[in-house]
Formats: sequence, C-alpha cells, structure tokens
Amino acid sequence: MEPLHIVIVNYRTAHLVIECLRSLESEVKNHGKTTVTVVENASGDDSAQKIAEAIAANSGWSSWANLSISPVNGGFSSGNNFAARPALGASNPPAYVWLLNPDTVVHPGTLKALVDFMEANPKVGICGGALDDEDRLPWPYAFKFPSLLSEVERAFQFGVVTSLLSRWVVSRRMGEQPERIDWICGANMMVRRAVFDAVGLMDESYFLYFEETDYCLQAQRAGLQCWYVPQARIIHISGQSTGLTGKSAGVKRVPGYWFDSRRRYFIKNHGLTYARLTDAAWLVAFILGRARLWLQRKPANDPPHYLADFIAHSSLRTTAIDGGRSAPK
Repeated sequence: MEPLHIVIVNYRTAHLVIECLRSLESEVKNHGKTTVTVVENASGDDSAQKIAEAIAANSGWSSWANLSISPVNGGFSSGNNFAARPALGASNPPAYVWLLNPDTVVHPGTLKALVDFMEANPKVGICGGALDDEDRLPWPYAFKFPSLLSEVERAFQFGVVTSLLSRWVVSRRMGEQPERIDWICGANMMVRRAVFDAVGLMDESYFLYFEETDYCLQAQRAGLQCWYVPQARIIHISGQSTGLTGKSAGVKRVPGYWFDSRRRYFIKNHGLTYARLTDAAWLVAFILGRARLWLQRKPANDPPHYLADFIAHSSLRTTAIDGGRSAPK
C-alpha cells in the first residue's frame, strides 16, 4: 500500500473543514498510510483554533491529521504547495497527493476508487471524481482546455453558436464510465508524484481559478494523462470561500484575480499574440451577443461591470508575459 497525502486549504470555512475531516475518518482507516494536512491560509479569524480543537477532541484524528499555519494567503496554489512541498520532500514521500476543497464531504469508498484507478493506469498523472451539489444532486462535468473558440462561445451565449462550436465548449457532461479528459476540478483532484517530478508544484502566480487547468495542461505536455473517475464521489458545497459560485451566490462582480488568472493562462500557455486574438474575439462576440439580447428585449444577467472589468484586465492592455495577479482586499 503506497503512502498518500491529502491537502485541504482553509480560508474562513473551519466548520466545513471539520465536516470534511469527519467524512475522511473511515477513508483513512481503510487506507492505512494516509495523512492529512489542513493548511490554515491566513483566514484572519478563529479558524486555526477551531480546527486544532476538533483534531484534538476527536478520537484518533491526531494520528493522521495535522494543522499547518500559512503566514500569508497566497491563494489556492500557494496553499496546496505549502503542504505538498514538505510532504514530497520527506524521506518517504507520498505516491499520491489528493487535493480536496474544504467545502467537500467525501462519499465512502472515494479514496479507494481513485487510488485503485491510479494503480491500474500508470500513465494517468491526475484523476478526479464526480461532484454532488449541496442537495446531493449530481453535477457530472469535467472540462476541455479553454481556447479562442471556447471563449467566443462563452461570450456570445446563443444556442446556435454553442451548437456550431460544441467541440470547443469547455464543460463536458460525463457518463458513468471513466473517461480521459483535459482537466478536472481542483476540489477533488488526485495527483501522482510523477507529475510533481515532471512539472514541479502548482504555479503560485495564479491566486485563484485556472491553476488546476494550467496544472493539468502541464502534466499532459509531460506525457501524463488526466481522467474522470465517476465512482469517486464527493459532495461539493461550492463558493464557500469566494462567494462567487453556488446556489446562494447570485450575480456578483467578478474579482480582478479571476481575470488576471484567465489572462495568465492564455499568455503563459499560448503566447501573447494568441491571448490578444482571443480577447479581441471575446469582445466582438460579447458585444454582438448583448446587441442581440437588446434587440430581443431580453436581460443579459451579466455580473456588474463585467465588460469594463474584462477590458481593464485584458491581454490587450499587456505589453509582456506577466505573472501578476490581484489578491482580494
């Protein structure tokens, strides 16, 4: 049985982290060489105290779970790297690192399903499972890599365009059998140690969003596959740290770091010229799409200041490959 390390990055969601740990208790017992690190990502509240008390109070948790305090909130990649770096540098490093969101509850048998799939498929570097929402309704999606044409489809928001560009739509509805994909949601993502050996840790220039997309792309370029494993299920109460997603999120202004991450993804992986062409195509599609809605007297339901924020963070305003990002205030 190969050692495995689970990383949970907390930002002001201590109560959810504790429930996630509770759901992991039986998983850890069934896979004896499993350890869990909860990274307290500079929440600025009493998260560290609550999580530490829960680990101490629940019988046996302290034998497999520990709390690690990050001095700064460097984002999702930084938080995961904060725990993965020492684990991978240990004398007996884990064969797999499983990234879990704090707002997840693990179905029984999920860890085994992912490990068994990895053991049976040595060319797979990253895999992840199916998500259920907070009402336990399935959300069976994985993803294709973003491209110029996928951005046109996303901006235009029109059924005919979506049908014409269906090959490039990012979200893929998945079936009930394992299937190779481009990238998987970072809320439930198991990474083989060979990926870290080949491409290093996750890119910390992303604060939040697009980091798992980028990481799966780097793994693929290194010859390691990404797969969707529907037998590995978690409940994902999305948007608990950011408030941007989930049923209670509403239509909110998209933060600058989302646009910065998007810009970095395209420039880093496709070059500045391609990124600019993509942004120009998005702008044209967006304007045409909103003109259509205006003529049909239909609401657009865009986030506040969406077009202005897109332009402000666009690669069209960038003169070089940049790694900058805007952290939340």
